[in-house]
Amino acid sequence: MTDRTDDRSADQPGDGWSTEGLGYLQDEAARQRVFVVHPYVKDSRKADALVRSPEARLEEAKGLALAIDIDLVGGECIPLRGVRPATYLGVGKLDDLKAFVKAEEIDLVIFDCELSPIQQRNLEREIGTKVIDRTALILEIFGNRASTKEGELQVELAHLNYQRSRLVRSWTHLERQRGGAGFMGGPGETQIEADRRIIADRITRIKRQLENVTRTRTLHRAQRQKTPYPIVALVGYTNAGKSTLFNKLTNAEVLAEDMLFATLDPTMRSIDLPSGRKIILSDTVGFVSELPTMLVAAFRATLEEVLEADVIVHVRDAAHPDSEVQKKDVEDVLSDLGVDFESEADGTPIIEALNKADLLSEEKREAAMNKADRQDRVVALSGLTGEGCETLITAIDEILSAQDHRVELTVPYSDGATQAWLHANAKILSEEHGEQGVSYCFTVDPVAWAKFTAKTK
Repeated sequence: MTDRTDDRSADQPGDGWSTEGLGYLQDEAARQRVFVVHPYVKDSRKADALVRSPEARLEEAKGLALAIDIDLVGGECIPLRGVRPATYLGVGKLDDLKAFVKAEEIDLVIFDCELSPIQQRNLEREIGTKVIDRTALILEIFGNRASTKEGELQVELAHLNYQRSRLVRSWTHLERQRGGAGFMGGPGETQIEADRRIIADRITRIKRQLENVTRTRTLHRAQRQKTPYPIVALVGYTNAGKSTLFNKLTNAEVLAEDMLFATLDPTMRSIDLPSGRKIILSDTVGFVSELPTMLVAAFRATLEEVLEADVIVHVRDAAHPDSEVQKKDVEDVLSDLGVDFESEADGTPIIEALNKADLLSEEKREAAMNKADRQDRVVALSGLTGEGCETLITAIDEILSAQDHRVELTVPYSDGATQAWLHANAKILSEEHGEQGVSYCFTVDPVAWAKFTAKTK
């Protein structure tokens, strides 16, 4: 068997990275053979119900790997007594992995954990092939999925921040440059310093561009706030079915596939509720456990759309065995963003949508339906078949209607603009024509009413 590790460009600058923010796999002509490893420390403590099993973690990591264009050979859970500072794995496990990589001609090993730059460098030397960790994998997926200028800038910023900490590993093949002239010239700027400076300059430029994009997004958000339409945001774990549900509710054609992070950039559509109220429905990026901090920071402007929402719909994959764990992961990210789960009175109303009910067994399906019947703001549905979608729409309508003001107002016959606005944006309960004008009794969204009255003063 030919040893493909001999002719690999292990000394290639950056081991596949570049200072332009490109990922590991984008320059590859052929699909790489990839193996996923989930190392975990064996713990004798009682298992926590909200902690995934190693096997479930491995399956999610393999799903993440399949979200990019690679040839997935397989995966393995590796139990450890403890983490070795130099190589993460012990000597025996390293030897086994090295033999497997050579026999199966593996091009890339993905470690489903966070590796330090030193650990990553040592693993590549020991195993003889390219190694990346969970953070790099998620960055790679986001890089492939970004379709808007803002998304591309956000991903590149996260890429560069990640690369900057890895320069000690990526650029050790380069020799020190010589500075000055003649024999008196001392050592000049090292290549690692030059590359760090290039990355720092690029980060500064991207941040400046993102500030402009964020400013534009803020203006758009302010413009939307001037409209009388409430915003309803769909949030949830990646692959929970948000885009499928979004398409069903809005008749849109947002990409919806059985793939992690199938969509990345937020999409908005308007829909009409049974009461006649119009809302803006927003489909946001999915979350995942241990989402890299740098990604949360880079996408904060996008994720903050959730904070502007009048209602949040938490879409859950009810058929997933780790549905409860996924719920906690999503709530942790939302809490970090500032969403209040504790105070229902002061916080944003949240509806829990138990999605993929069509995939549940009869017993679990009945349990989901009973939970929805017993608890307020819980709906069992299927974004694929449409079952329960009307119930969700009604729940959104009831929450928004409960916040409405009841107003009695007499509008002069000459004020046609106000009459038109009321008929378009309020729920008219009664309408009487008198000598002074038309007397209305109506309910109206308090935010919309405040904006309208402020504009007409």
